[in-house]
Amino acid sequence: MTKFLDFISSHFDFKLYKSTIFPILAALAVIPCVKYLPEHFGYENDVLENLQLVALGIGFFLAIFSKTSKKFFYFVALVLFLLFARELNYGRTVFFAVPGEVNTYYSWKQIKYGWLVNPIIGLYIVAGGLYFFISKAFVELWNIIKKVKFPVWNILLLILGVVLGEYAEKTTENFLFEESAELLFYISLTAMIWLYGYNKKFRCE
Repeated sequence: MTKFLDFISSHFDFKLYKSTIFPILAALAVIPCVKYLPEHFGYENDVLENLQLVALGIGFFLAIFSKTSKKFFYFVALVLFLLFARELNYGRTVFFAVPGEVNTYYSWKQIKYGWLVNPIIGLYIVAGGLYFFISKAFVELWNIIKKVKFPVWNILLLILGVVLGEYAEKTTENFLFEESAELLFYISLTAMIWLYGYNKKFRCE
């Protein structure tokens, strides 16, 4: 029992940090969002998705200018850029709305040269994976895992965002629920980037 407690204390950090406040507020806001916000706030290009883009944008710049483990955080920035583009459906929901329809957009099959989108995304993912290994960003990630404690509450809130988002997508047709859960995930992810990239306690020099 003593060894187990020693392992927990040496690998997990249960402290609440200032940056953790934002994902906590996002988590607490999920139910009020679902109950009280107008339905259109959960549509494409509306309030909740725009807030997601803000969270991802902040996370992207935090990763780019990280104070430590720069190669790994450049890889994180690549991932965040992909998530940002995904939230915009790679431009489809920005430029190809169906006239006269609400929250309805043409599919890539209906758009000229739309077939190129999936191959381009695939190439981007492959390039990101190559960077991860060629730059040895994985070494920096492993050093972080070995040397830095895990911020428990931030991780739990991030996982909560994933679980709620998956549940909302697969079992409900409530856009407010799905989008507010995704917002929780993105805010939690950005808070994690802040901790590992800027908080001296979490830096891996």
